[in-house]
Amino acid sequence: MNKSWNESARSSLKSANECNEYFEGSAFKEFHFPIKIPLEFAERIDKSDPLDPLMLQILPKEVRASEGFFDSPVADEEHSPVKGLIHKYPSRVLLIATSVCAIHCQYCFRQNFDYVSNDFLKNWPAIENYLMNKKRVSEVVLSGGDPLTLSDKKISKILNKIEVIGHIKTVRFHTRTAVVIPSRITQELVDMLNKTKLKVVFVFHINHAREISDEFMKNVESLKAHTLLNQSVLLKGVNDSAKVLSELSSKLFESNILPYYVHLLDKVSGADRFLVTDKRAKEIYKTLQTLLPGYLVPRMVRDEGGYSKRLVL
Repeated sequence: MNKSWNESARSSLKSANECNEYFEGSAFKEFHFPIKIPLEFAERIDKSDPLDPLMLQILPKEVRASEGFFDSPVADEEHSPVKGLIHKYPSRVLLIATSVCAIHCQYCFRQNFDYVSNDFLKNWPAIENYLMNKKRVSEVVLSGGDPLTLSDKKISKILNKIEVIGHIKTVRFHTRTAVVIPSRITQELVDMLNKTKLKVVFVFHINHAREISDEFMKNVESLKAHTLLNQSVLLKGVNDSAKVLSELSSKLFESNILPYYVHLLDKVSGADRFLVTDKRAKEIYKTLQTLLPGYLVPRMVRDEGGYSKRLVL
């Protein structure tokens, strides 16, 4: 019998001891950002390879001070007029729908975010009032955390709240859960999204072609009525080559997902080991453009806290 997505989410490695037992000979240790690795994702990792690109994304390292790295590298709090809402761009806002993720990625730029005071539902009356008075806002981005860690019932409630605000036409889900635990794409979720009057966009967070399982490719087919995009983070040792990024774009396209962005690393404290220099990034991007048709080449960008737009490299 197949597990429900909730059962899969609970079946996760959550301590260094559990990880070291599962990945024999590995060197997991406990640091400030808690370990969380669903077994479904762990099964895609080559246990014999200490430099496996999927392993490197979730292997904790001790945080040491590095010049140019900060606890809040994109300065979300400076663009938060209401708790639980981030408003950097005129036509769209981001809502912190939850603090929970299905997997803890060690390069996460929100690992130090104050989720307690930014509880979305607790702050909804103020958020709704703010949005009602911002007629230029036509899109709401659901982030967190990961909105697909919420139940279908809670997602339905959120959509109902957004639908009341007439000038909002689009809802966008940013999610890694769907690829980590493909069973999260339930029929109930699909039916709900097909019924909403909002235009639905998914931006998946996938960094390497090996993250894409056969089950994900099968399940994501049920979302084909909606716009499906992907954004990656350029990570040293994980996907810092044109070949790897090309393979990812091709695999995404097989799944009817278009590559959208490849982000340069947000310089969060403790993630310096993932940094790819601008010079190297430009070399990779130049080569990538020769390997793929234009529609499969994601835009390479950097998100800087002091700017209200992304900077294209």
